[in-house]
This record gives sequence, C-alpha cells and structure tokens, in this order.
Amino acid sequence: MKAASPDLSPLATTYLERRDDMRRFFLARLGGRGEVEDLVQELYLKVQAVTEDPIENPSAYLYRLASNLMLDRLRQARRSGARETEWRRTHHATVGALDVADTPDAESAVIARQRLEKLASALETLAPLTQRVFRLHKFEGLTHAETAARLGISRSAVEKHVSLALGHLVKKVGR
Repeated sequence: MKAASPDLSPLATTYLERRDDMRRFFLARLGGRGEVEDLVQELYLKVQAVTEDPIENPSAYLYRLASNLMLDRLRQARRSGARETEWRRTHHATVGALDVADTPDAESAVIARQRLEKLASALETLAPLTQRVFRLHKFEGLTHAETAARLGISRSAVEKHVSLALGHLVKKVGR
C-alpha cells in the first residue's frame, strides 16, 4: 500500500488502496466480461466527482458506488438488447426476410467523425507516454498488464496513465 497524496480525498485514497479489490469485485459479478477495466476506470472518475465531505465510511461508500455503477451498466445493456430485439421484431415484417444493415445515417457518421477528431486532438495534448499507454489499452485492446509489459512500466503506472487520459478527454470533449 502506497502513501496517499495529501491532496486526495479519503474516498480517492480508499479507491487507490482497493483498486485491485474493485477489479475482483466487478470480475466476480460479471463473470469475466471484458468491461471490468472500463468499470474500474469509470469508478475512479465517479470517485473524483464526489464532493460530499466527510464520508463516514469511505470503504462502504466505494463499494456502494461500484455496485450502483455495475447495476447501471447491466440495466443499460439489458435495455439496449430489449430495444434492439423489439426493433428487429417489429421491422422484420416490414423489411421481410432481409436483415437491415446496422450502419448509421450520413449525419450521424459525420458527427461521429467530428467527435473522433476532437478526441484525437485532445489526446495529442497529453504527454507522449500517456498517449502511448492510452492507445495501446483503448485502441489496440491490450490489458493493463499487457500494456505494462510492452512498455516496461508497472501496471499501476499504466492505470494512472489511463485514468489521467480519460479524465483529460472527458474535460476536453465530454462524455
């Protein structure tokens, strides 16, 4: 366990101390699904956004945040799947036996391309190592451990670089 930075809240300090516990928490409940690392990172962003002070039991609060985050993610996936199934069911009769392509319309494609350009520009303003870590993890799909091995840095350093990059991108571009 590392000494916490004096400018971190008790909740952020608890998060840093229990990051591996949070990873196991998500992994045990999601059955090895690939979004565990994303949830751990999103939890960090939520922890940073908490302004309540003082929190009586930071550990319990952290687990509550993690549970809520995971349940929100599961509900979102369920709703999305239900919408997709309903859409296909109702439109299948109209379209016939042909399945409709899942490509966006031209306007959505242009908006997505512009957003991607903003993200790329914002990413370019980060330190080169942070950019490299973020690209390997998010774009090439490497795990934190694989990214650490490839760059010759610790997994903890990878996590910090990814968190830094995510926070920076959310500030510059939004969600």
